[in-house]
Formats: sequence, C-alpha cells, structure tokens
Amino acid sequence: MTQNLSPAQLREDIRSGKWTTPTTGVAQGFVQANLVMLPRDAAFHFLLFCVRNPKPCPILDVLDPGQVEPKIAKGADLRTDLPKYRVFEQGKLKEEVEDVRQLFHNDTVSFLLGCSFSFEAELVAAGVPVRNLEEDKNVSMYITNRDCDPSGPFSAPLVVTMRPMKPKEAVRAIQVTTRFHLTHGAPVHLGSPEELGIKDLGQPDFGDPVTIRPGEIPVFWACGVTSQLAATSASLPLIITHAPGHMFVSDLRDEHLTLL
Repeated sequence: MTQNLSPAQLREDIRSGKWTTPTTGVAQGFVQANLVMLPRDAAFHFLLFCVRNPKPCPILDVLDPGQVEPKIAKGADLRTDLPKYRVFEQGKLKEEVEDVRQLFHNDTVSFLLGCSFSFEAELVAAGVPVRNLEEDKNVSMYITNRDCDPSGPFSAPLVVTMRPMKPKEAVRAIQVTTRFHLTHGAPVHLGSPEELGIKDLGQPDFGDPVTIRPGEIPVFWACGVTSQLAATSASLPLIITHAPGHMFVSDLRDEHLTLL
C-alpha cells in the first residue's frame, strides 16, 4: 500500500528503522534518487560516465568529499536516510545494511541520480496504469544488451525498468514523462523485449515481476541501477549504493525538474 508521507517524515522513519522497505509509491510528488558513494580519486571519471550517459544517470546532486547533507534535502544524512544500502568491495557485493556511518570516510564523494519513481505519480494522474504500484511491488528491472559509453575504469550495460500498459496508454506515458528529463525522461523502448536481450519478463534482474495483461505491451525506461553496475565495474576498494528500489527521497518536487 502506498503512503503519502512527507519526505522529512519518511527520512525520519527510515533513520529510526521504522521504514525498511522499497520507496516506490511513497512521498508522492517528491523526487527520489539513486545513490552512489565512492572514493574521491575515482569521482571525476564516474562524473564523466554520468555526463556521457545522461538517460540512465541524470545528475541531481554531487556532494563535496565527506559531505552527507545534499542540497535537495535539508537536514538529511545520506549515511542513514535510505532504507537499505549495498556495500561492494573490489566490485563484489559484500553485504546489505541499513546504515553506512561506519563505512563513510572524509574522502567519500556521494552522487544522487534521478529515479523513475519520481514520475509514477504523474503517470497515475494522467490515467496511465503503474502496475508495480497497483500490486504493491518493487518495479521490474532488467539488464539489457545495450552498452553505455565508458569513462576511465567505469563501464556498464544499460539497465531498464518496465511497466506494462496498452499501446494507447504508452503514447500518453511518452507525453507525460518526456518533460522529466532528470528522472530518465521518455521511454527508451516499447515492446519486443528480445531486442534488448531480455529473454523472460517474468524473471527480472532486480525488483519484482508484475502482471502483464492481454493487450498490453512492456514499456521500458532507462534505470539508475545502471550507475550501480558502472560503479562496481571498476573493482574499487569500497563502493556504497542504494539497494534497488530503496531510494533516497528528497524535498524537491517532481514538477520542479521540468524547469531545470
């Protein structure tokens, strides 16, 4: 069930351990973000990767080394205010945790990147179904056969989210999401999942499978989990990201992104 919490209340609930589940459908109308934390000496090449691949990795904020309060959420702490984090060592997943204060260093640089959860409320308002919200699930995410433009040690295939809908609803979805360029914008592909190298929509690489009804087609958007694959491709000593679907919720309203 979705809950219309304020961003500040949601972050407080996350920090206290009251909220530990994915953030899809909560604090509707406010921008959600992907998180990547990495060492300062790797930050330039990762920033360049994001600039070269703006569709999956739209930049919302980049913090100074050691900084934990982003400009888009006053009083927030990126070390505690996401429901679940992933910790990688040498590119390998070590653990999932709910707090990274003990792992964060003065030379850690944090990136916040746009997330498609931010336009889901706009789709619903436009009469477009969002199946993961209807079924109270995390969105379906798939690794594709499309390569992003590399930068230094960082490279990754494009990851996409999928939402099924009727063709006429897909047209409306394109109209609605195109203006949200900082949260992935318009879809990158409609129908024919095999063209993206996706063999089984019922087996997403991340998130949950959702029901695809007769007459519906899969509609794919670029996904910020691409940034996680890129960050971990470099085999750095320590990388921290959000767990898929467990996003950072900011104070920035969705409609503000259309003005940036």
